[in-house]
Amino acid sequence: MAADHGSVITIVKYELMISMLSLVIWWWFAWAWKKREKGILPLPPGPRGLPLVGYLPFVRPDLHRFYAELARTYGPIFSLRLGSKLCVVLSSPSLAKEIFKDQDTIFANHDPPQFGWIMASGGSDMVWSPNGPLWRLVRKTCVREVMATSKLNATSGIRRLEVRELVHDVYLKVGTRVDVAEKAFVAALNVISSTIWGGKLHGEEKDRIGAEFRRVVDDVVEQLGKPNVSDFFPLLARFDLQGFSLKAKGNLQWFDRIFDPMINERLKTDEGDSKSRGNEDILQTLLRTYKEGGDADTALSLNQVKALIVDLVLAGTDTTSTTIEWTMAQMLKQPEIMRKVQREVDRVVGLHQIVEEFHVPELHYLKAVVKEVMRLYPVAPLLIPRRPSQTSVVGGYTIPEGTQVVVNSWVIHRDPQLWDDPLEFRPERFLNDGSKLDSSVNDFRYLPFGSGRRVCVGIPLAERLTLYVLASLLHSFNWQLPQGTKPDMSEKFGIVMKKIVPLEAIPTPRLSDPKVYD
Repeated sequence: MAADHGSVITIVKYELMISMLSLVIWWWFAWAWKKREKGILPLPPGPRGLPLVGYLPFVRPDLHRFYAELARTYGPIFSLRLGSKLCVVLSSPSLAKEIFKDQDTIFANHDPPQFGWIMASGGSDMVWSPNGPLWRLVRKTCVREVMATSKLNATSGIRRLEVRELVHDVYLKVGTRVDVAEKAFVAALNVISSTIWGGKLHGEEKDRIGAEFRRVVDDVVEQLGKPNVSDFFPLLARFDLQGFSLKAKGNLQWFDRIFDPMINERLKTDEGDSKSRGNEDILQTLLRTYKEGGDADTALSLNQVKALIVDLVLAGTDTTSTTIEWTMAQMLKQPEIMRKVQREVDRVVGLHQIVEEFHVPELHYLKAVVKEVMRLYPVAPLLIPRRPSQTSVVGGYTIPEGTQVVVNSWVIHRDPQLWDDPLEFRPERFLNDGSKLDSSVNDFRYLPFGSGRRVCVGIPLAERLTLYVLASLLHSFNWQLPQGTKPDMSEKFGIVMKKIVPLEAIPTPRLSDPKVYD
């Protein structure tokens, strides 16, 4: 009798479950039909995930390649649920154009991870702050006071000094292994620090503080590229289960210890003792803007000043040194390309002179080499994710407000329908007619720095410094790999895509006059 009673209860439970499941299915079909009746377009296709966690358990660390595989299955626009976040991935120039140009205003916000938001002092910087008056003010200040042609021309002497010092440092290492990215990083750091606050590193301090700066910058870049549970389940953010918030605050405090004393000292400086406006460094200019004040649309806060400096240091050092490392690695893999660059530099500069920044515009083949490197190895393979401010339609599909929208520039740059022999390293594709294809042109086949109003503002400085450093290293030295080694071109995914194996190469002098190395 008890067994029969239990069977009845079990049958009732199953009937209730079937009824509830039928109700859910009926509700879903009714909802879908109602949307169709109203003309609401569906979400992009994509893989099914699990309840609650979505597709998170199946995501691989090499996200750019993983998304490329999904695009081959689901097409150039697909969606997947990552925890409570909907992610839409775009993999074609026409779709990139829709969000970077046609609907640029709607997609003008970046989608900040928790780590980035904290590092930006709550969105006070230029990268993570939402589109609006304050962001426009910070960007305008950066473009006008840092990246304007007149400003870059005025600071050319700083870059000359640091590049000559880099050549001298490498000369002292002739015949031994040189960590190319490390040398390029310290040179870029000195350029940025001298330009921003007039400081630079010397002697043992250069090795010690330069290594510490690189450690912190590497850590910030690495954390920005790691999956954080708090980003996929915002309700869990306050628990900081993986310690991202704690790490971000620690790195921010490290930068504060570097920058706060300089800022406080400058704030104490009387106007009568300060430099004239024509000789101001960037920090003085930013603090003058802060002191002069104004309304919310025209005044920088002190937090914004510091956050902008952190942006410049992070972006100006790591991406530059990474691009230089990829370029040198590719030329060591194909020595005939290196020799061709050296012949061009010799013709433009000569063998008894040193490379000057004014030589760089004439180095057309070197420019093509760097463009080709950024095509195959873009420093930001997924760019910086966008977040629409309202529900929109892209590619015939609905993109709900708040969705994370990713453009896979890595797969666009390697699309055989867009590029001839896309996996072949061929700089010539950027010569002649291809020379017009660069980051300043709205050609969405090539997106090394993004596009639209949130395009990277540091392009003018990055291009000058990268080409100047490469031309000087290749003019002054021959380079070879350590005996018995081959160039390893495998990449490690992150918000900045780095080489897994750091490049070490051995320099030997090319020029007969030792004075050019002083």
